[in-house]
Amino acid sequence: MTTAVIEPRAGRRCQNVLNALHATSYFAPELGEEMAGIGITHRHAVNFAVRAAAMGAVGAGVVTAAFYNYKHELVARHVPAVWETASPQAVLAARARAVDTLLRRLLGEEAVASPELAEAAELALRATEGCSRSARPLYAAHADLPVPEEPHLAYFHAATLLREHRGDGHLAALLAAGLDGLEAVVTHTATGKGIAPKWVFTTRGWTQEDWDAASDRLRDRGLLDGTGELTGRGVALRAEIEDMTDRLDRAPYELLGARGVSRLTELASGFARTAMAAGAYPADLFGKG
Repeated sequence: MTTAVIEPRAGRRCQNVLNALHATSYFAPELGEEMAGIGITHRHAVNFAVRAAAMGAVGAGVVTAAFYNYKHELVARHVPAVWETASPQAVLAARARAVDTLLRRLLGEEAVASPELAEAAELALRATEGCSRSARPLYAAHADLPVPEEPHLAYFHAATLLREHRGDGHLAALLAAGLDGLEAVVTHTATGKGIAPKWVFTTRGWTQEDWDAASDRLRDRGLLDGTGELTGRGVALRAEIEDMTDRLDRAPYELLGARGVSRLTELASGFARTAMAAGAYPADLFGKG
C-alpha cells in the first residue's frame, strides 16, 4: 500500500482520541483487582508492571528511561522487585482480563459486539503497519505481543501500539528541546492540558520541592513567568515539541490515508465520549490545580 500525505495534525487528533480510551485502564478498579489476584497490590507497582511487562523483567533503569517523567527513586522502590511477585507474562494476562471487563463496563456489551468497534479495530491495526521499531522501546516491546482475536481487545492493543509509538517519538522531541522528565511535565501542565500537580506528586514520585526547582530552571530559561504560566517562548517551545512529535509519528496515519484516519477518528471519538460519560477518569485529573 502506498502512503499519502495527510493534514499534519490529523494523526495527532486521531491518536489523542484512541489514547483517551486506552488510558482509562490506568484508573480502572478492574486493573487493581486483577493485579491483586496475582499478588501485586501497591498502586505504583501495578503501574510500572503493567506498562513495562511487554519489555520483560527489566530493571529500574530501563523503566525510568522508557517512562521518562517518573522519579527514578520511586521506580527503584518497585522495580525489579515486582517481577519476584509476578512474571511479566502473568501481568500481561491480568491486564488483558482487566481490559476485557473494563471495556464491557465503559462501552456496554452492545458496543463491544458492534460492527463499528470491529471496524475501528481493523483501521487501527492497519495504521500500526506503518509504525517503526527503531529507537522506540515501548512500542517495539508491545509490537512483539500477539494481536488478540476479540475486536475490542484488538482495538485496545492497536491503540496501545499507536500510543507508545507516538510516545517514544515524543521523548525524542523532549530531549531535543532540552527538557528533563519533570520539566516536561511542568510545561505540559502549564498548557492546561497536562495532569494537575497533585497527580504528578501522587503518581510520578516528585515532590513540591522538586516541582518548584524545575519551575525555577524553566524561569531561568525564559519559558515560565513568575506565576507559573508559559511565556511566549514557552508556548513556542511546546508547539515545536508537538510538531516534531507529529513528524516522527506521521507514518502510521499516512499509511491509513486521509479517509481512513477521518473514519478512525470519528469512531474512536464516539467510544471515548461514551467512556468519559461512564466516569472513566477522576474529575480532578487534568488542569493546573
